[in-house]
Amino acid sequence: MSESQFRFGRQYDFYEVLADGIVHGIGVVLALIGVTALIFHTAMSADGAEVWAAAIYGAGLILCLTASFIYNMLPPSVLKWYLRRVDHSAIFILIAATYTPFLHKASSDPTAMALLVSIWTLALLGVTLKCLLPGRYDRLAILLYVLMGWSGLIAFRPISDNLPPVSVLLIVIGGVIYTAGVIFHIWERLRFQNAIWHGFVVTAAAIHYVAVLVSV
Repeated sequence: MSESQFRFGRQYDFYEVLADGIVHGIGVVLALIGVTALIFHTAMSADGAEVWAAAIYGAGLILCLTASFIYNMLPPSVLKWYLRRVDHSAIFILIAATYTPFLHKASSDPTAMALLVSIWTLALLGVTLKCLLPGRYDRLAILLYVLMGWSGLIAFRPISDNLPPVSVLLIVIGGVIYTAGVIFHIWERLRFQNAIWHGFVVTAAAIHYVAVLVSV
């Protein structure tokens, strides 16, 4: 296989890559520090099941940001093409992992429990799609990301009944920012488009992190 066979979108110039790298670097460092603090806080104040829910969320966050950092910093190559599968798959994992601590809180409700199982099932199907059919159905995957992200509306009542109001508000705000960022994700002709998109991702992830921290 030649590298010309692989499609990575338009090529970014040095300053665009640098800006994207800075955004990613900030995100990864904050995630590592934040997840460490979250696990310590949860271990000191909650039971074992909540610690596991927080750990799953933390692992998903670090995986997604780290995979995105490595993938986006690499020049076009065969290796980058394989890492593209990891990067895109990790988004499915992050969505399901982010919902895990919230739905765990409401797991006594059948709707919340069913949503938790369903969202992880969809995440695994999405990972399978990205791994077996790389570079295909990318627009469908974006739609699936958005639908999974807003699937919490199905269990809004049990979620809101079991979480502090500020956590519910932050979940919604983070979801709006993620969704708004999709505009820049697909607006490839815009200069610094990738850095802007990832700026939305890091901002929304930080807001959701605070929502998790407040709720445990």
